[in-house]
Amino acid sequence: MEVLIFFLWFLILFIPTIYLYFQKKYSYWKDRGVPYIEPKIPYGSLHASKSTRDTINMFYKTKSDFPFVGIYVLTTSAVVATDLDFIKDVLIRDFNYFTDHGVYTNERDDPLSANLFNLDGQRWRNLRAKLSPTFTSGRMRFMFPTVLEVADRFNKVLGELLETQKTHEVKDLLARFTTDVIGTCAFGIECNSLKDPNAEFRKYGRKHIEEPSHGTFVNRLMNVFPRLCKMLHLSRTHHDVTTFFMGIVRETVAYREKNNIRRNDFMDLLIQLKNNASIDGDEDESTDSKIIGKLTFEELAAQAFVFFLGGFETSSSTLTFTLYELAVNQDIQNKCRSEINLVLEKYNGNLTYEAMNEMHYVEQIVLGM
Repeated sequence: MEVLIFFLWFLILFIPTIYLYFQKKYSYWKDRGVPYIEPKIPYGSLHASKSTRDTINMFYKTKSDFPFVGIYVLTTSAVVATDLDFIKDVLIRDFNYFTDHGVYTNERDDPLSANLFNLDGQRWRNLRAKLSPTFTSGRMRFMFPTVLEVADRFNKVLGELLETQKTHEVKDLLARFTTDVIGTCAFGIECNSLKDPNAEFRKYGRKHIEEPSHGTFVNRLMNVFPRLCKMLHLSRTHHDVTTFFMGIVRETVAYREKNNIRRNDFMDLLIQLKNNASIDGDEDESTDSKIIGKLTFEELAAQAFVFFLGGFETSSSTLTFTLYELAVNQDIQNKCRSEINLVLEKYNGNLTYEAMNEMHYVEQIVLGM
C-alpha cells in the first residue's frame, strides 16, 4: 500500500514538473517577441509525422517580415532563416560566429562521423585549414582525366543499355556513374558499379543514404542530447558500412605507402596530410598546417568517406534534375548543345579542363538546379 501511495505521489509531482519544464523551454521565442512555430510536447516544432524538408517548407510559407522564424527541435530553440540578407549575414559577413553545424558526432563508436561537415569549433577550423588546399582549381584539374575515363565507360554502358532496353532509371544510372567517379578520385579504386549495380561501393553508399541507422526521432535526439547519445554508444553509420569503408581506406593507404604510389587524387592528398601535415607544393607549410599537426588515420578515413558521400549522391541528384529540365525545355537543350559543339570545335573535339570551363551556359544550367 505504501509503495502504491509513493508511486501516485511520484506521478502527481513528476507530470506537472515535466509539463512546466517544457512550458519554460517553449517560452523562449515568445518572451523575446520573435515569430515562432507553435511547438508540441515532446517533438517541438519538427513534428514526427512530417519530414524535415516538408516542415521547413511549411516554415517558409508562414514567414513574416521578420528575417527568421523561431522553432524548437525537441527542447532546443533554433532559427530558420527566411530572409536573403540575413542568410548572407550568417553564411558570409558573420560566418565566424556560425561555424558549427550542430550535427552529432561520435568518434569512438562511429569514426566516419568525424568529418569536415560534422565537426564543430576549433577542431573544424583546424581540419578546414588543412583540407582547403585540396580543393583548389589546380587540384581539380589533376583529377579531371580520371573523371573523363569514367565518363567514357559511362557512354559505353549507356550505349549497351539503349540497345537492349527501352526505358531506364536515370537516377540510378547516374548514381552508379558518380559512385565510380568519386570512388576512383577518393579511394583510387575501380568501383565498377556501372557494370555491376550491386557493386560493394554502390551497395554500401546506397545503404547509408537510403537506410538510416535510426528513426527520425532518434536522429533528432542525437543532435539535441549528444552527450547522452554518446553514453548510449549511438552511431549514425551502420556497423557494416563503417567496417567496409574503414577497411577499404586502410588497405588503400597501406598499399600506396608500401609501394610508394603517387596519384593525382584526393586520397593522395590525404596521405600527404597524414604523413607530413602539409601538401607538396603548398607555399604556406610553415603556418597553420604545421601547427595543427598531421591527420590521424581515422580523420583521413572520415574525410574520404564524406567526400565519397557528398560526391555521388548530390551530384547524381543534380544531374537527374538537369536532364529532366533539359528534356522538358527543348529550346534550352538546343542552346546547351550548341554551346558544347562550339567549344569542342575550338578544342578539336577534345573535352579538356579548359574546354569545360568555357561552357558557361552549361554551367548556369547545372548550378540552377
